[in-house]
Amino acid sequence: MENNIIELMKQIEDEFTAACYDSEKFVLGNNSAGTRVRKYMQNIKKLAQEVRVEVQDQKHAVTA
Repeated sequence: MENNIIELMKQIEDEFTAACYDSEKFVLGNNSAGTRVRKYMQNIKKLAQEVRVEVQDQKHAVTA
């Protein structure tokens, strides 16, 4: 079974790749691409928080 942190990081990578693509469109004048970039960044923020929580949970689950 793959670790949940790895799956979350892959999701962040996918969101970031899409954001980069739409960022280029936005710079060229496509304002709706800017809206999508903001949405991607909000999703990345949410996923990053999930990674932080998961790391903390796994860290506390390990008994020394």
